[in-house]
Amino acid sequence: MTDTPARFAFVKAQWHADIVDRAYDGFTELTAAHQTDVFDVPGAFEMPLKAQQLAKTGKYDAVICAAFVVDGGIYRHDFVAGAVVDGLMRVGLDTGVPVLSVSLTPHQYQETDHHNTIYRAHFIDKGREAARAALSLVAGA
Repeated sequence: MTDTPARFAFVKAQWHADIVDRAYDGFTELTAAHQTDVFDVPGAFEMPLKAQQLAKTGKYDAVICAAFVVDGGIYRHDFVAGAVVDGLMRVGLDTGVPVLSVSLTPHQYQETDHHNTIYRAHFIDKGREAARAALSLVAGA
């Protein structure tokens, strides 16, 4: 057993950053912020590649990825979300580094104050859940 504190990488998609960034807030409520390096990517689709790059460095005990994939009326958001989650799972399986997803695809979302408030709070909760999972995985390593 090592006395070295766990290191985490936290990847955040910048689409709806005002909501997605709350996941990091929730994550650092249960982990030490100085143990976590933060990386921003343009959108959810870029997260698997960034997660792979980070996992391969050997610096991190877990990589956490957060995104909010909504139906923008232009593309199939369910396709994007599925591709992202599959990609993140593959990175974890291929590298042996846990890759946790806080990637949410709401069935209903409208850019209103009401929905934004709900999803900001939800991302804080999901960030806490990711922290619990990451800490549990590290403790069991």
